[in-house]
Amino acid sequence: MDSAELFSEGRSAEVVAASFEATPDPRLRHVLGSLVRHLHDFVKDVGLTEEEWAAAVGFLTETGQACTDTRQEFILLSDVLGVSMLVETINNRAGGGLTESTVEGPFHMVASPPREPGADIAEDGKGTPCLVTGSVTGADGRPVPGATVDVWQANDEGYYDVQQPDVQPPLNLRGLFTADAEGRFRFRSIVPRHYPIPQDGPVGRLLEATARHPNRPAHIHFEVSAPGYRTLTTHLFVADTPYIGSDAVFGVKPSLVREFPVVDDPERAARAGLPNPFRTVNFDVVLRPDDAHAQED
Repeated sequence: MDSAELFSEGRSAEVVAASFEATPDPRLRHVLGSLVRHLHDFVKDVGLTEEEWAAAVGFLTETGQACTDTRQEFILLSDVLGVSMLVETINNRAGGGLTESTVEGPFHMVASPPREPGADIAEDGKGTPCLVTGSVTGADGRPVPGATVDVWQANDEGYYDVQQPDVQPPLNLRGLFTADAEGRFRFRSIVPRHYPIPQDGPVGRLLEATARHPNRPAHIHFEVSAPGYRTLTTHLFVADTPYIGSDAVFGVKPSLVREFPVVDDPERAARAGLPNPFRTVNFDVVLRPDDAHAQED
């Protein structure tokens, strides 16, 4: 046996990376090789002990065991480590007036119900009423009729429907809307509240051990899609919410923060189908053309 093929502390990454050299997929080969090199460098850099490695394996095992049909603890872990935001930022570099994206989060676990324009997504009627309006256009400013606008949010106590199946109605504060011929959309909702990410699992214990708070600022999730455009996953943040500058998952971008002013106008409230006074916000979305499917003129 060639001694150059033997595992040693000094050559560990080189030997393991070489074991993947026959991987047929060149991208997979590159990713695995880089992963091995960085992981081995990390272990050497911190001088990882056997007890620490066993604890890490146990932590990852518990993370997997905490996942259910309505909870994704691994996404939560990726979020609090900033990996989700980094991957999202690398793959969705905005510019030229495009709407910036941000993390999807762990609560897009059920399909939003199709709703008519202007429908109220607050099934239980609890919270401060709010009218949300906006438009969907391309980078050239042309409207995108028929764009799909998927929205979901927490309630006025900071919980999603899937977190409170015995408290909130099914599919509360979720809706799937279709933009009209001018690319416009609107719906009624409530002003969401800031909230802590789930703390009763391994990710919560990690935050506690590192003296980090678990809170996210108030926001509404948007996922906007249309043929010929890249799907946009983003948030609409409430400007006066706590934690806007210290989001536990690093998801805030200044361009996504909006004021939710109070409207005290009985006639306008009646037209919107909301009690007076109410709050309102406008969120115009600009989509990026899909490079894989050139937009038709």
